[in-house]
Amino acid sequence: MRELIKSSDRGYADHGWLKSFHSFSFANYYNPRRMGFGPLRVINEDKVAGGTGFGTHGHRDMEIISYVLSGELAHEDSMGNGKPGGAHAGVIRPGDVQRMSAGTGVMHSEYNHSKDGQTHFLQIWIMPNQQGVTPGYEQKHFPETEKRGRLRLIASPDGAQDSVSIHQDARLFVGLFNGDERAELPLAEGRLSYVHLVRGELTVNGEKLSTGDALQIAKEDKLVVEQGQDAEVLVFDLPA
Repeated sequence: MRELIKSSDRGYADHGWLKSFHSFSFANYYNPRRMGFGPLRVINEDKVAGGTGFGTHGHRDMEIISYVLSGELAHEDSMGNGKPGGAHAGVIRPGDVQRMSAGTGVMHSEYNHSKDGQTHFLQIWIMPNQQGVTPGYEQKHFPETEKRGRLRLIASPDGAQDSVSIHQDARLFVGLFNGDERAELPLAEGRLSYVHLVRGELTVNGEKLSTGDALQIAKEDKLVVEQGQDAEVLVFDLPA
């Protein structure tokens, strides 16, 4: 069972300093058919103008993943990250994956680290399988060589393969595909898969996707990605 969702069907908001596409209902965009998929609740594709960003605001009980495509994103939070003496410098660059577990509550801000260039990133929210956990933060870099022609695990419940760890039985993979490069991912019975094409063109289980398109999959035993043209793709393996 598959459903192809075109990029043009996403919600869109233009705030001047921020241009954002919403894969699921978010803020002023409401679509009762797009409230999430399994525990996956938000995929926002954000383009933030130089010297601007999201001021300090709070989150609770959510696993938040930031994936930078271009530019740099500066992060500060109430756990001390991004501040002098903090455990993490708080600047996220292309290839970096940041995971913040909001848990019992965290305050944070995100800004374009450049005064001039645009920052382009994805903000992903996954609902946790535990409420009230202690807030946490991770940031790891995944070089292009590890994503070329394969689906590289970048987030998982147990930090497998040096991925960031999340409080949910979900896994997130990223891959870069061009030409004859091809990969398969087994899908266990009862699981869901959500594919978001970040850029380029790609064929997934026989469906052709273009930049910004998504594919929801249920009741299939594997995922096949192939025929990429400068493609970068995110693949979510989710509980139903």
